[in-house]
Amino acid sequence: EEHPVKAFGWAARDPSGVLSPFKFSRRATGEKGVQFKVLYCGICHSDLHSIKNEWGGTKYPLVPGHEFVGVVTEVGSKVQKIRIGDRVGVGCLVGACHSCDDCARDLENYCPKLIGTYNSTYYDGTPTHGGYSNIMVVNEHFAVHIPDNLPLDAAAPLLCAGITTYSPLKYFGLDKPNLNVGVVGLGGLGHVAVKFAKAFGAKVTVISTSPNKKDEALQHLGADSFLVSRDQDQMQAAMGTLDGIIDTVSAVHPLLPLLGLLKSHGKLVMLGAPDRPLELPVMPLLMGRKIVAGSCIGGMKETQEMVDFAAKHNITPDIEVIPMDYVNTAMERLVKADVRYRFVIDIGNTLKAD
Repeated sequence: EEHPVKAFGWAARDPSGVLSPFKFSRRATGEKGVQFKVLYCGICHSDLHSIKNEWGGTKYPLVPGHEFVGVVTEVGSKVQKIRIGDRVGVGCLVGACHSCDDCARDLENYCPKLIGTYNSTYYDGTPTHGGYSNIMVVNEHFAVHIPDNLPLDAAAPLLCAGITTYSPLKYFGLDKPNLNVGVVGLGGLGHVAVKFAKAFGAKVTVISTSPNKKDEALQHLGADSFLVSRDQDQMQAAMGTLDGIIDTVSAVHPLLPLLGLLKSHGKLVMLGAPDRPLELPVMPLLMGRKIVAGSCIGGMKETQEMVDFAAKHNITPDIEVIPMDYVNTAMERLVKADVRYRFVIDIGNTLKAD
């Protein structure tokens, strides 16, 4: 179905996941809508899973991208908080029911009728397309203001990786000074979790299978300690020392050693989505009243709070900016975790409609 606003991006056509140029259309801005020129879009692991249909349910053609930023070119007549020329971004959500308990508590991310930024169906029945594109139209409610002191390219990944790590730190009470917080996995999510936890005043321990990430974690990201999860002696010595753990790993991995690191009443919060169920030993939960929990992005109010916090504390993800036509190579590198720590596509300068 044709919408009035001509748009151009890159889309996957089938489960090979190969992306190529794609012409499509966006809806008219509407009275509560905001239209903006997309300048930068981060590449999230979800994009990779989605273009290859690894989670099932992918509808092709698919334009991915749910962490992107740009400059407003048009606003609807009833838009109140956003002006033409403002710097804005869109994360993982573009719609919700606005009437359920979760929506009433500013938790649109848990709304049973949430509409994803891509691979969802909008209210009008048309497919949603993400940020690997030149133009976006979104309801004002789902647009996030980007403060002037945040560089736009590095701000983009905050809208997914940022809120995904900020929200559980806040909700599970791991945002207090002098707590001992563990971060499992030093990738796109993990490195941002370290930065937020440090800004909250925590002592941060990075837990990784890769000994070669030690210097990076301690020297560059400012973590306080580093554990190699495969080193029995190191793990044994750290038993019962952590108040909480943010686990960002999406591969299948054992939970027992992580539960052992927690103090009594400690919390292990899962952010990754492994494609097979994990084994959950219950006895260690009983013996310390420990919790295994999950968390998924955050609501719009908290997302704006997170971006403002990042601006205040100069927190930006570490990025590698790439041109649009490099995206398929970037996906191959992402599979191998060959990026420090987030690819960001320079849409404004390199997406050419030809």
